Amino acid sequence: MSKFDEFIKERKYLKAVSPRTLEWHDQSLKWLGIENPTEADCKAAVVRMREAGLKASSVNCRLRSINAYLKWAGINIKIPKLKEPRPVLDVFGKDEIKRFAAWKAKTQNEKRLQCLVLMLADVGARISELLTLKWSSVDFDNCLVKLHGKGDKERIVPFSIELRKYLYRLKQNSKHSLVFATRDGNELARNNVRRAVKSLCEDLGIKAPVRLLHSFRHSMATQFLRAGGNVFALQRTLGHSSLNTTRVYEHLLTEDLQKIHAQVSLLS
Repeated sequence: MSKFDEFIKERKYLKAVSPRTLEWHDQSLKWLGIENPTEADCKAAVVRMREAGLKASSVNCRLRSINAYLKWAGINIKIPKLKEPRPVLDVFGKDEIKRFAAWKAKTQNEKRLQCLVLMLADVGARISELLTLKWSSVDFDNCLVKLHGKGDKERIVPFSIELRKYLYRLKQNSKHSLVFATRDGNELARNNVRRAVKSLCEDLGIKAPVRLLHSFRHSMATQFLRAGGNVFALQRTLGHSSLNTTRVYEHLLTEDLQKIHAQVSLLS
C-alpha cells in the first residue's frame, strides 16, 4: 500500500471523514505526486497548479490537504498559502428572500424546493447538511435543528418561527425519514437541486449568483452581522472550525461601513 493510500485510509477509518473529503485528499495528493517530497518538489506542485489555471483560493484548498499529509508523514515541510484577493461574495437581499417566501408553490416538489431554499437562507446550512437532514433532527417545539457537518461534527442551530410554518406543512405530506427526499425517499442530487433553484430564480426575476446554493449561506451570515450578531455566535452557527473563516464576513461589513461613511461624512 502506498503512503498516500495509507494516509487516506486512516482519514477514513480513524478520522471518519466524509466521502467528499476523501475524494478531496485523493485529488490534492495527485498534484503533489511524490510520497517523500523535498521542498523543491512541493514548490513545483504549486507551480503546476498555477500553470493549470487554478486560482489562489483553489491552490490553498489543495495545500490544506497536502500539508496535512506532510505532517502525517513526518516530513518537516509546510507549504505557505498563496495570497488571495479579498473575496466578493454574492448575496441575496431581503427583498429577494421575501420573493422566495411569497412564491405560491403548488406541487409537493415545489413546496419542497421552496422550503429548502428558505432553510438555506434561514439557518445558513451547507446544502450537503440539508440534503442528509432527517425529520428526527428537527425540534419543532423549540425551533432547533441538529445539523451533521464537515468532519462528522454535529451542531444544533435555531431556525425562525416563520420557517417552522413551511417545515411543518412539508412534513404533513412527507412519508420518508429525510426532510428533503425524492419521491422514493432517497437523497436529492445536488446538481438537480441547483438546476431547480436556478430555474426558480429566473421565474422570480432574481439574478442567480455563480455559487448559487452557497450564496444563501453567505446571505444569512452577512445579515446576521448587520443585525448586530457577534462573530463568535456566527462561527458556531455556520460550523466553522476556524474563526478566521468566519471573519471574512466581518471584513465585508467593514467595507460596507467605509462606503457609507464616504457618502455621509461631513468632510466629504
